[in-house]
Amino acid sequence: MSTLGCLGNPQELLKIQENSMAGRRHNYEYDVDPASDTAPANVLRLVGQRKRVLEIGCGPGSITKLLSSQNDCSVTALELDPEAIEKASPYCQKIFQADLNSAEWPTLLNGEDRFDVVVAADVLEHLYDPWITLERMVDFLNPEGYLVISLPHVGHAAIASCLFNGDFQYRDWGLLDRTHIRFFGLKNIEDLFSRAGLKLIEARYVIKPPQDTEFAASWSALPGTIQNALNSSPHAHVYQVVVKAVPLERPQPAVSLVLLSPLRQQTMKRRTLKARVGRHLSPQLKQFIRKSFGVVGIKF
Repeated sequence: MSTLGCLGNPQELLKIQENSMAGRRHNYEYDVDPASDTAPANVLRLVGQRKRVLEIGCGPGSITKLLSSQNDCSVTALELDPEAIEKASPYCQKIFQADLNSAEWPTLLNGEDRFDVVVAADVLEHLYDPWITLERMVDFLNPEGYLVISLPHVGHAAIASCLFNGDFQYRDWGLLDRTHIRFFGLKNIEDLFSRAGLKLIEARYVIKPPQDTEFAASWSALPGTIQNALNSSPHAHVYQVVVKAVPLERPQPAVSLVLLSPLRQQTMKRRTLKARVGRHLSPQLKQFIRKSFGVVGIKF
């Protein structure tokens, strides 16, 4: 499919808004709770505040609108679907219709300044060649810029349950979205970035037990012994991975997805939450809470 031009001038944006289907929800449109541990919420955290962002595959703008309103970012976006472009346009400084499976899409950004952050949230798994697409994204970073990417994890125990039951059925959303054409385990994700000349400097796991996924029925059909075996993998409940990546020559130390423990991540989150709450408590109140919790054997 050919790529089209920029839809960023005010007159065209107004026309798009007037013609938009206000009451119709796009298939990839969803609400984002910024305080949650979902992939979109982690994308927002890793992007940061007041950044110049290139969002590749913005969809109908579910993340875009919060990048703009909550994170105070200036967003330039690429998207293929005309209906999604209509919905995302009000939150973008500029938006281009682009086919990421085409070799020509980078030329749409000719003349644009480099960006602080390049975002691709659950996009690469939809592409024929995510390896070359990721490599092309690097060219749009300024000298201090970084990428924030989210990907589904095919190594989730619920996917294994589908294979065990012989029912690898595609769906309209989730880990087996019918438009996914590439699948990645943790080692494959690391290799994807390494081949693009990148290293991971921060990573967040989205954790979902199999019974809380779209494959709950498949999981419940497994014998308990098989469930226990699948759950023995340290990353069996990793549903999605959200990473921050920079070029290899940068001085920041790299992190390993394989060595990053989901349990350790959850412990660190609890410590961070405790520290945030503690900042708002007086020493006297902290002491009272410790004594109260101590009565029932809980450390605070």
